Amino acid sequence: MPLVFLYVVDTCMEDEDLQALKESLQMSLSLLPPTALVGLITFGRMVQVHELGCEGISKSYVFRGTKDLNAKQLQEMLGLTKPSAAQGRGPQRHSSHFSCRFLQPVQKIDMNLTDLLGELQRDPWPVTQGKRPLRSLGVAMSIAVGLLECTFPNTGARIMTFIGGPATQGPGMVVGDELKTPIRSWHDIEKDNAKFMKKATKHYESLASRASSNGHIIDIYACEIGTGGTCQWKVCGLDPSTTLALYFEVVNQHNAPIPQGGRGAIQFVTQYQHSSGQRRIRVTTTARNWADAQTQIQSIAASFDQEAAAILMARLAVYRAETEEGPDVLRWLDRQLIRLVGEHTCRVSAAIDANRKQLIPFMFHLRRSPFLQVFNNSPDESSYYRHHFNRQDLTQALIMIQPVLYAYSFNGPPEPVLLDSSSILPDRILLMDTFFQILIYHGETVAQWRKAGYQDMPEYENFKHLLQAPVDDAQELLHTRFPMPRYIDTEHGGSQARFLLSKVNPSQTHNNMYTWGQESGAPILTDDVSLQVFMDHLKKLAVSSAA
Repeated sequence: MPLVFLYVVDTCMEDEDLQALKESLQMSLSLLPPTALVGLITFGRMVQVHELGCEGISKSYVFRGTKDLNAKQLQEMLGLTKPSAAQGRGPQRHSSHFSCRFLQPVQKIDMNLTDLLGELQRDPWPVTQGKRPLRSLGVAMSIAVGLLECTFPNTGARIMTFIGGPATQGPGMVVGDELKTPIRSWHDIEKDNAKFMKKATKHYESLASRASSNGHIIDIYACEIGTGGTCQWKVCGLDPSTTLALYFEVVNQHNAPIPQGGRGAIQFVTQYQHSSGQRRIRVTTTARNWADAQTQIQSIAASFDQEAAAILMARLAVYRAETEEGPDVLRWLDRQLIRLVGEHTCRVSAAIDANRKQLIPFMFHLRRSPFLQVFNNSPDESSYYRHHFNRQDLTQALIMIQPVLYAYSFNGPPEPVLLDSSSILPDRILLMDTFFQILIYHGETVAQWRKAGYQDMPEYENFKHLLQAPVDDAQELLHTRFPMPRYIDTEHGGSQARFLLSKVNPSQTHNNMYTWGQESGAPILTDDVSLQVFMDHLKKLAVSSAA
């Protein structure tokens, strides 16, 4: 079967944004396999399904953005009804035969579609002052799902949505067109004051279910996380960076004991459609020794992967955060950590096993991360962060939880430093990578030198190189990472320095900034506990719960 790509394009954008999008879409055509089928739906106040088989003329079917259509209605309106064999037209063929007007091979319509994309204009309906443009996102996505349902059920297909703002009319709208009415916040959701949320959620969940049942991908920032209770899963899209977490519960059937000395095997049988169109099967088998938690704790401890454990715990916490209150999720996370620490603390004076020392800092930073803390983030931002955390590999996910901090100074080459307030020094430049942000922070002294223009004086060329080094490293990260991070250039006392101060461990705060002998680091104005205080409390609770 050929690959299917259906572009769904929002035309309620500024001219500059729309032009950049059109150029990206035109370039994407050259990257698709020649035999791939491509379709185009555009939307603003109305929704247009473009017919691509026409030579020398642009033709499209226009639908109102306020009325939803089921698959059968769409099939009839677009003329996709299959002819019956009784009419003397021979045996029925696959329904893709009837999709040729809307889904065409790239090699056939490359030039026509390139021209069509180039001619796309902003939504022509006027937008009065104080209003949002009427954006029929819900109906456009419904039509896209219905079109693929009618033409390519149960085969690989991708709906690629390019959205410039919220849905403001019709099914799936999340905010009205009055600019004075803000989009729903976390507070509105908690107080059940989000007017459109329940209907919109029902609409999009229905579309997600229909697409998933047919194996179709919808490229928007969302994930299907779930408790399966089964040994079979369906993932509509896999790419080289896809990272899935599967949680297994070991259940002894009929009270049979776990066979000591034996090995447990897990086999993954993956059936997928390759980009060439072929269906393939890949089998992966892994085996592990059974171990008793009471008598073979050393064996378990030796094979404990604290980084993987941190990510697996974090994914579970994110999943719970979708349906539970924030404080409840934090309490659950603390209980799991106390239980883990308590199981491996033999006596009151014993320290936590070295194999687990890194897990606790990860959990400390996870509790403060935007994956669990929604303060100062919109529901859309939280969904965006959680989506990428759930799909990235272990290394990238660890950076999201505990950002990487590099220091640049005259003392030598750049070096990694602790994500701690003690690392913020006046004569340093810091580069912080949170995955979502690349931040360059200039210490107080460096910032003063920069303002004085020392970097422009020939005798201070080494200072110019010092300023440029983190910028070069940041640019390399910006060009290689997808999605592109936000780039922040700030300094001591700058308003955007808060992004750094909110991430570092507040080992020095306004409460202890005058401690005798303390001469380095920057105090953080916060009431959050430090990592050391967190660990001390954790040990006490672990010991008391074990007793």
